[in-house]
Amino acid sequence: MTLRDATPADQRIAVVGSGIAGMAAAWYLSRRHSVTLFEADSRLGGHTATVDVDFDGHTHAIDTGFIVFNDRTYPHFQRLLKALEVSIQPTEMSFSVHETRRDFEYNGHTLNTLFAQRRNALRPAFLGLLRDILRFNRQSSRDLATARLPADLTLGDYLEANGYGADFQRRYLLPMGAAIWSASIEDLRRFPLSFFVRFFHHHGLLSVNDRPQWYTLTGGSRCYIPALTAPYARRIHLDTPVLGLRRDARGVRLRTPQGDTTFDQVVLACHADQALALLEDARPAERDVLGAMPYQDNSVVLHTDTRLLPRRRRAWASWNYRLDERGDQARTSVTYNMNILQRLTSPHTFCVTLNDDADIAPDRVIGRYTYAHPRFTLTGQAAQHRHAEISGTAWRTHFCGAYWRNGFHEDGVWSALRVARAMGVEEPTLGGPIC
Repeated sequence: MTLRDATPADQRIAVVGSGIAGMAAAWYLSRRHSVTLFEADSRLGGHTATVDVDFDGHTHAIDTGFIVFNDRTYPHFQRLLKALEVSIQPTEMSFSVHETRRDFEYNGHTLNTLFAQRRNALRPAFLGLLRDILRFNRQSSRDLATARLPADLTLGDYLEANGYGADFQRRYLLPMGAAIWSASIEDLRRFPLSFFVRFFHHHGLLSVNDRPQWYTLTGGSRCYIPALTAPYARRIHLDTPVLGLRRDARGVRLRTPQGDTTFDQVVLACHADQALALLEDARPAERDVLGAMPYQDNSVVLHTDTRLLPRRRRAWASWNYRLDERGDQARTSVTYNMNILQRLTSPHTFCVTLNDDADIAPDRVIGRYTYAHPRFTLTGQAAQHRHAEISGTAWRTHFCGAYWRNGFHEDGVWSALRVARAMGVEEPTLGGPIC
């Protein structure tokens, strides 16, 4: 029996969670099935969270979660945007590091911004940092190409074994990774080496010149939501948390505050820990796999306090990592300059800062939010490869989400498409990327 035969057309399918994975899964599946989407929150989107800000008579739509994508490593997301006919705009993806307790900063975007602090050109330690960047790029690329990245080795072990300097580690590589995955420095040291290097390679981060072009959605990332949810808009239930589910030979029974409803299949497009908590009849494999992929909360503040940016304006970047004395276990402190990223025209500089609430002037705060991000470990990486053990038509249960790959929007769409294909629905033929 084929997967298509195992999942007849026009089945009643419940999708739990309205992040990009849930909305995309519902969009794909709606081409062949009757889909109902359940969302515990009062809004759709998950990490796609755009906030309207009114300043001086002008309204700005500012992203506080998902912000950017590129023309190289987001093929499924690009094709989805093309199908939805959503407008995009190019943006700058620059990265800066600055210290809180002493005067040190740089922005790697151009030669001028790299030496935004002019005295760094004469500092042996800073020049050593630059040499280590070039050495790491060469060595890790070579080791990736020749399959010399052991599956059980962490990034921290690799850096120490190869003698990379403290400045390179603490002022460049680890902050960049921490900013990308909203993790602590210690989390980055424990990252699976092959996972980290492969991601950096694919995103052009191991090259000085060969970088992808980055984009934002014109008018804010939420702009794709109406078109993405249009096919099943009448079957969306907001403010409706799923309290639990149980499966048997007849279907899947979902329990909500409004009562029980039975579906033929269920797609759990929530986080791994949330999905496990919903399974009232969880199998041992489901407990093992989902339990191996933890999440952590990150606080997010939308504000206009530019003290969270580097001291020198030429060091201001799209992403600005702040070094301080909180220790390696502390969450990353990174501030996104939204005027650069979203090409906002305003006399005010709008910032989105992760995990640095106490240092932001209260009178400059526009909004406070909390988003959960997956944590990536060697154990979790092994669990990702066990998706087929727990997801499929046999148990009428399918799991999707960005946590099954790298944790980003492209991974949510990729994961949603994998689930759709398991139920006999293919990606529409739309031609090449939109960028």
